[in-house]
Order: sequence, then structure tokens, then C-alpha cells
Amino acid sequence: MPHYVDGYVIPIKRKKIKEYKKMAQWGKKVWMKHGALSYYECIIDDFTKHGLGFKKMCKLKPDETAVFAFIVYKSKSHRNSVNKKVLKEMAKAANLFPKMPFDMNRFSMAGCQAIVHSR
Repeated sequence: MPHYVDGYVIPIKRKKIKEYKKMAQWGKKVWMKHGALSYYECIIDDFTKHGLGFKKMCKLKPDETAVFAFIVYKSKSHRNSVNKKVLKEMAKAANLFPKMPFDMNRFSMAGCQAIVHSR
């Protein structure tokens, strides 16, 4: 079965990680409730020097790290269906997180067709 993945790279100040984690836990609950197959939010703690590297790519400042996150769906149409429901719920809960704990101008996201996977 092919899968579809939304991937995210989010530069974040280290002092905002605790605040971000609360938002990420809420996000996991909502995406999984609406049908996502799996949900991951990961704080990068090992910036290897292979290729360009996330640290350089994100132009991280000394007080920053980055989140590497991804959500797995059955297909692109399944992703679109799940995200429609999630966005509706997010709009209702806007007061839970009135200010993002990261700079939305440096946030990166892409939808990806999985070509190799373990399941």
C-alpha cells in the first residue's frame, strides 16, 4: 500500500521547546483522531555534517535547534481529507495557542509520495 507523508522542518528557540511540545501533543491527538496513520515530532539533537545539513539549511542561530516532524497517511487524498478535518478543529481551538512558539516565516513543509517504506 503506498503512503503519503507531510514533512516539516521548523527552526525553534531552545527556550520554546516546552511550549512547542504542548502544541505538538495536541496536534498528535487531533491528527490521529481524524485518521492519520502515524505522527512524529522530533527535536534535532545531532546535526551531522553530511551534505548541507539541517543546521546550515535552516540558518540556525546559536540559541536555536530545529524540529523534524512528519505525519503519515494512506494516500494524498486521505491526507487532504484528514487535514480538512484538522484545519476545521484548529480554527475552533485557535485560542489554545494564540501565538506560535516558532517563526512561521522560517517554517518549511512539503507533501511527499512515499516510494519506499517498511510496511
